[in-house]
Amino acid sequence: MQPLQDHSDYNALLARCNGIKPILTAVVHPVDVPSITGAVDAAKANLIIPILVGNEAKVRAAAAEAKLDISPYKIITVPHSHAAADKAVAMARSGEVEALMKGKIHTDELMHAVMATDTGLRTERRMSHVFVMDVPTYPRWLMITDAAINIEPNLEDKRDICQNAIDLAHTLGIPEPKVAILAAVETVTSKMRSTIDAAALCKMAERGQITGALLDGPLAFDNAISEEAAKTKGIVSKVAGSPDILIVPDIESGNMLAKQLSFLANADAAGIVLGARVPLIVTSRSDNQRARQASCAVAVLMVHAKRKAALIKSE
Repeated sequence: MQPLQDHSDYNALLARCNGIKPILTAVVHPVDVPSITGAVDAAKANLIIPILVGNEAKVRAAAAEAKLDISPYKIITVPHSHAAADKAVAMARSGEVEALMKGKIHTDELMHAVMATDTGLRTERRMSHVFVMDVPTYPRWLMITDAAINIEPNLEDKRDICQNAIDLAHTLGIPEPKVAILAAVETVTSKMRSTIDAAALCKMAERGQITGALLDGPLAFDNAISEEAAKTKGIVSKVAGSPDILIVPDIESGNMLAKQLSFLANADAAGIVLGARVPLIVTSRSDNQRARQASCAVAVLMVHAKRKAALIKSE
C-alpha cells in the first residue's frame, strides 16, 4: 500500500486559478445548507461570482441556518426548482453567466432544462460527466467518465465522452493524456460489447476520429491502473499502469467506481458536465468543501481557456 498523500493535486488545481477573474455562475436552487455554503465558499475563494437562482425565502432561510451573510450576492427569485433550472439555463444562453452550479436539485431535473432542444445548452458534442479525482494512493489526477449522465452509451456516445475528457485534460495541463478504456477483461470478445467498443475507440483514435491522447483498451481495472498487474498478464501498453482518464462501460460501473474511491480510498471528486455551452458544476450533498471548490476550479479553468480562445480568434 502506498502512503496516503495530502491532496496536493487539489491544492495545485486551486493555485492555478490564482489571478484568473472569477466566473459569473448561476447557482441553481441553493435552498439547503450544503449548496448555499458551497457557493459562498467558492465566492470567498475568488473562484465564482454567484447569482443565487431560487425561491428567495428558502435561499435566505438556508443562509440563516448556515450562518452565512449572502448580502453581497444577487438573488433571482423563482417559485420552485424547475423554474430555477429554466431561468439559469436562459441566463447561460444569453451570456449573463459563464457557468451553472447545481444546488438542491436532482441532476436529471437540471439536465432536462440543459438538454432541451430549442431552449437548452446543447452543442454538436454529446454532453458527459467527468469526475476529476484526487486519489491519495494514486500519483496523478484520475478522471472517470461517464458516471452521472449517459446511462448506457453506444460507440458514438463513447467517442464524445472520450473526447470531452481529453479536452478537459488539456485544459488541466495534461498535453497528451493516457486513456484506459475499461471492461471486465482485457481481450476482445463478441460476448462483451464493452470490449468491442474499446477496440473500436482505439481504432478511431488511429484514424483521427479521437485526437489529443493515447488510448488503449479493453483493459480490466487492475491492469489499467497497475503496471505490475499488466506485466503479470503480459500486456504491453503505453497506457496500462499510468492512465489519466478511465472510460467506463456504463453509468452503473462508473458511478460505483467513483464512489468506491471516495468512500474506501478517501478520494476527493470534483464533478463537471462537459459538452454544453457552459460548464455545469455538479456536486453532491455529501461532497466536502475541498471537492466543491475543486469542481468550481475546474469550471474556472475551462472558462479561462474559452476566454483565451475567443480573444485569439478576434485578433
